[in-house]
Amino acid sequence: MKLSLLPRSGARSQPERRADILVRSNARRLPGSTEDGSPQTVPPRCGQECPRAGAAGKVLAGLAVLLLSAAYLQAELVPLIHAHSHNDYEHKRPLLDALDHGFCSAEADVHLVDGRLLVAHNRSAVKPERTLQALYLDPLRERVKTNGGHVYPSGPEFTLLVELKSDWQTSYPVLREILKPYAGMLTTFQPTATETNAIRVIITGNRSKEMFAGESVRYASLDGDLADLDSGTSADLIPWISANWAPNFKWRGTGPIPEADELKLKQIVAKAHQQGRRVRFWGAPDKPAFWGEMQVNGVDLINTDDLDGVQKFLLKN
Repeated sequence: MKLSLLPRSGARSQPERRADILVRSNARRLPGSTEDGSPQTVPPRCGQECPRAGAAGKVLAGLAVLLLSAAYLQAELVPLIHAHSHNDYEHKRPLLDALDHGFCSAEADVHLVDGRLLVAHNRSAVKPERTLQALYLDPLRERVKTNGGHVYPSGPEFTLLVELKSDWQTSYPVLREILKPYAGMLTTFQPTATETNAIRVIITGNRSKEMFAGESVRYASLDGDLADLDSGTSADLIPWISANWAPNFKWRGTGPIPEADELKLKQIVAKAHQQGRRVRFWGAPDKPAFWGEMQVNGVDLINTDDLDGVQKFLLKN
């Protein structure tokens, strides 16, 4: 399904043109400016020169225009439900870069260090200030408050994929306690009911179905693998199927996809969708030719490190 079209080379997008119109129209309405937006001389009420007051007024007016423009552009951002930010914490601005590109899913790897879950790919790279709360849960909660109960003003549900790098028997209890204060924005699960909310937490990495034993309220689901398509486990518990592309398929994104690979891919996707699950492949080529085949064959999530590239691709196709 086409979500939008990219502008021709050298042309500005519709949101950019609208934002420019908004800036110019607000500039015309600012006190102390002419119809074309240029400043005009207004005698100060005090009857003498007030340069400081004039400068402050211009700064405040400029800030007001910028804030209005930023809010307008955010409202125009298209949420991309098929985009997953792989190893999101390695971007310059963890989570925020993904949100600025409209991504509806992001991945954070965590290590248990001195009773805290610190975000990093390798244990040697952890920093005490880079906690799961500081990089992800707190900013997400602020977004949900700002946007009336959603990460994006119009929804949809956002997925936070948390990869446990440490042993689940020690790290999961810590994660559960961390998630509790954020329950108001999380999709939660009880034995007889599911309460869908702004954010769904899915646990991957070192995980086990045994983690949730005896819980009356569950704050997360599990990332499944291909074997789970034959497990009979509910989609509430395993809503995703993630698989390593390389050992399962021969195609590496160059030339046409082999018929056998395409058939296998279609079978996996069809089986997962019949069970109400989504599909994601990691360890895969991260380029437009591959993204296109995933889209054509119904794969739900494009796993990528190229936020800008995937955003442009999905908006165009």
